[in-house]
Amino acid sequence: MAANESHYTPPMPAFDRPAKLLIVVAPYYRDIADDLVAGAHAVLEAAGAGHDLIEVPGALEIPPAIAIADRTGNFDGFVALGCVIRGETTHYETVANESASGLMLLGLRGLAIGNGILTVETRDQAAVRADPAGQNKGGGAAEAALHLVALSRKWSGRDSGVGFKPQPDSYQIAGDTEDGAGNGPKTA
Repeated sequence: MAANESHYTPPMPAFDRPAKLLIVVAPYYRDIADDLVAGAHAVLEAAGAGHDLIEVPGALEIPPAIAIADRTGNFDGFVALGCVIRGETTHYETVANESASGLMLLGLRGLAIGNGILTVETRDQAAVRADPAGQNKGGGAAEAALHLVALSRKWSGRDSGVGFKPQPDSYQIAGDTEDGAGNGPKTA
């Protein structure tokens, strides 16, 4: 069962200068949204990142809200949170697909976005995924956003002190080397 599998998550980056993120949440299912926000909030606090929180009516409004905030605000990244539960009509597919597509398009434009919009069959599935003490998908979305902020800063030169701490046998960031001399990863 997938819920019992362990998954690898890269170590969190460290920042010389705190990151500021915007959490955009669609609280259509308030209890689920509250858990997602709690998970994201805890991760951002632990990373020393500042954040603001706004609510929008539904998952379809999350990508436009992020686009507006990017144009008018001063955020390093964004955390998109919400929940879409399959119902009796095809509206589920529209909301799930279009919200994900909107976030992907913004991400491909260069925005650092962690997608924590749950797309589930049942409320019980949503509760398990949102629970900060369980699967903590809100926290996972915040972690994803922080990783993308770190990459953006690293490659734009805005924060030369972004630290990645690769674990042995983990992936390497393009251009990073363990010996610092461009000679590739050290091998035993």
